[in-house]
Amino acid sequence: MRKHLPKEFLWGGATAANQLEGGWDADGKGPGLIDMIPWGPDRSAVMRGQKDYHTLPADAYYPGRKAIDHYHRWKEDIALFAEMGFKCYRFSVSWTRIFPTGEEEQPNEAGLAFYESIVDECRRYGIEPLITLCHFELPVVLLEKYGGWRDRRIIQAFVRLCETLFRRFRGKVKYWLTFNEINMLMHLPFGGAGVCFRPGEDEDRVKYQVAHHELVASALAVQLGHEIDPSFRIGCMLAGGTYYPWSCNPEDVWAAIAQDHVNYFFSDIQVRGYYAGYARKKLERQGIMPVMEPGDAEILAKGTVDFVSFSYYSSRCIAAHPERIGAQQTTSAAKTLKNPHLASSEWGWQIDPLGLRIVLNNLYDRYQKPLFIVENGLGAKDVAEADGSIHDDYRIAYLRAHIAAMIDAVVEDGVELWGYTSWAPIDLISASTGEMSKRYGYIYVDQDDAGVGTLERRRKDSFFWYKKVIASQGADLD
Repeated sequence: MRKHLPKEFLWGGATAANQLEGGWDADGKGPGLIDMIPWGPDRSAVMRGQKDYHTLPADAYYPGRKAIDHYHRWKEDIALFAEMGFKCYRFSVSWTRIFPTGEEEQPNEAGLAFYESIVDECRRYGIEPLITLCHFELPVVLLEKYGGWRDRRIIQAFVRLCETLFRRFRGKVKYWLTFNEINMLMHLPFGGAGVCFRPGEDEDRVKYQVAHHELVASALAVQLGHEIDPSFRIGCMLAGGTYYPWSCNPEDVWAAIAQDHVNYFFSDIQVRGYYAGYARKKLERQGIMPVMEPGDAEILAKGTVDFVSFSYYSSRCIAAHPERIGAQQTTSAAKTLKNPHLASSEWGWQIDPLGLRIVLNNLYDRYQKPLFIVENGLGAKDVAEADGSIHDDYRIAYLRAHIAAMIDAVVEDGVELWGYTSWAPIDLISASTGEMSKRYGYIYVDQDDAGVGTLERRRKDSFFWYKKVIASQGADLD
């Protein structure tokens, strides 16, 4: 008998507002962080906080401003998700669609009504909404005025956003995430938290101060959400991927442990409610301990999450002395050594299905909290045939292997896993590169990297495959 997951398991897909919606200035929406990040050679430098977006050329193209126009096509898109049999849809809200500058006393009703329509449409199809409160979002006004999350005043603006959403969707939405891939601010400080570094600034000091502000904000949001509705389930979310040591040399093993500490710094605090010993010692040793206000420790202790969610695309590899082994680096946002035992995608992301089982076991052993895979997928160049069909067997192969590993973690290893929302159910703008040609979806969107196309939606072969997987609770992966 083939292994499968229980009927209550939440199968679905995940998107982000700033990669999907478009309508960047529609119905009162203000400019947001991602609206300032261009496509092209400057994208990486801007996202890493090394280049000021004010210095970009006048003809720079900002793909997130148009995205795939989900803002006007949401009903069509959700119908396609329902056709696949989704039981869960993870999406994020655009902060500036609700508070255009981040400092209004009253929210923008048009923005709230838009998201309420999405929630209601999901529920009409029996799809459980999972809302990410901040998926690389920040009003540009707050960015300009305060320098992003480096300023503590952003915390209250975020809590106001959370309270507005919690109260509006009480009784309609059960599952929430505070920050998307919160640990990515260590790799992409501007893209993750609106931080642009100043000349001569200690970047690590800034990043850990920003991290503290976001962690306090997350804890306050969890407390508030539980007060408003005790039935809410509010989780954290990290960019997952265990670091493998390059060899069994103890120095390489220790390098992997130390790098995992960097990765788990955030979730350790969000789950346990305090700074771990390794974190305190490191920050004190380097003289970069964040400035904390009275009461912060109590806030962190009281605002622990109900579950741990994560993205998983590939594993990572590290050596204590990489210069001695001549290994190549991968091209993913979190730079790692290229593992010689793994194949790679067209964008250099290494493919490691067993790594997903390893991460699931590591996280469950570490936290003993329910887990949720909220991103997993393959970015690839798809070709539309003359008849409009898209044969993406490579994507099916990637997902088949990862879902099989996930099922093994649950059935064989006893990991408590609530759901799986793959990235992404529909082609959208790539967060890392700004491209449309780096496609993840089961649904093809007719648009190129320059934003040219009809935006027509077409079902790929993977669409029908994933529909079969969901219907069989993962038993039929053929």
